[in-house]
Amino acid sequence: MGRFTYDAIVKIDFEDRLLAHLQVVIGAKLRRGESFHFSWKDDQSIGDGRTTVWVHPRCSIAYKFYGGGRPQINRAWVDALMFTANSPAGLYVVPEPPEDHHAVDTGHLHIGPPQSL
Repeated sequence: MGRFTYDAIVKIDFEDRLLAHLQVVIGAKLRRGESFHFSWKDDQSIGDGRTTVWVHPRCSIAYKFYGGGRPQINRAWVDALMFTANSPAGLYVVPEPPEDHHAVDTGHLHIGPPQSL
């Protein structure tokens, strides 16, 4: 389990594997100077709602990984997450596709936030 910290105020735990993929996507967008929304479903312990932050090149972000190894990056998952990050809804977590998929199949990808957000 890892932790994503935004501007030292918002802290959310994600599995290390997911967090590594989010780091790749967020880093790529910020390197290009792109801003975007990032949303996730909150845990029931804090109200079972959702949180959205505005990620921009001047924000402070920290990624804390608790596992010892570096997860292998699934390019198909990076592509799927990047697809959401480039959408009007912004970045949100989508299920990890099989690694043998090298491109996002928009015919089968739900466009817009998941119903649980």
